[in-house]
Amino acid sequence: MRITAAEVTALTLSIKVALLSLIVMFPPGLLVGWLLAKRAFPGKALLNTLVMLPLVLPPVVSGYLLLILLSKHGLIGAFLFQVFGIEFVFSPFAVVIAISVISFPLLVRGIVAGMETVPAALENAARTLGASPAKVFFTVTLPLAYRGIIGGAILGFSKSLGEFGATIMVAGNIPGKTQTMALAIFSAVQLGEDASVYRLVLISTVVAFVALWLTERFTLR
Repeated sequence: MRITAAEVTALTLSIKVALLSLIVMFPPGLLVGWLLAKRAFPGKALLNTLVMLPLVLPPVVSGYLLLILLSKHGLIGAFLFQVFGIEFVFSPFAVVIAISVISFPLLVRGIVAGMETVPAALENAARTLGASPAKVFFTVTLPLAYRGIIGGAILGFSKSLGEFGATIMVAGNIPGKTQTMALAIFSAVQLGEDASVYRLVLISTVVAFVALWLTERFTLR
C-alpha cells in the first residue's frame, strides 16, 4: 500500500489541526468540566445543554452557524476583518475552529466523568487543612481525575481527525490548505479513485480503533 503525496498532505494537515484544536480546547474544557462536575449554580443545566448541543446537531448545521458568525459579513467575522484584516473562512484556522466546536463536547464529557470520580471528602479535607481552591484543584482533583481527562482528550482528538460536515461548510475542501482526511475521502469518492479511498478509509479506521482502545484503557481501569 503506497500512499500518495496528496494523501500524506491530507493526513499531515489532519494531525496538525487536530493537535492545535486540542491545545485550544483543553483550557476551557478543563474549566467547563470542573464547573459541571464540581459546582452547583443557576443555569448549570443550560450550560451543559449548550456544551453538548454539537453532539446532536447535524455537523452541517454547526458549520453553517459558524459560517454566519465568522464570514466577512458575520457578527464576529465582520469585526475581525474590519479591525484586524483577519478572515477565518476557507482557511486552516477555520478548520481548527470547526473541529474544535464539534469535538469539544467529547473532551468535556471525559473531563466531567473523571472529575466526578474524585471523592468530595478528599477535596474538603484539603480545604480544611488550608489549601486554596486553586491548590485543591491542581493537587487533588486534577491528579485523581487524570484518567478521565486523558480519555476525553483522546476522544476529542480522534473526533477532530474525522470531522467532515462542519469543516466543509466553513473551511471548504481546498487541497493542501483545508483538505483533511475526511474531505480527501469525499473527493476521492467523487473522482472514482477507489484505491485512494481504500487507503484513507483504512488509515481512518485504524486511528479511530486505536483512539477508542486507548480511551477504554484509561477510563475503565
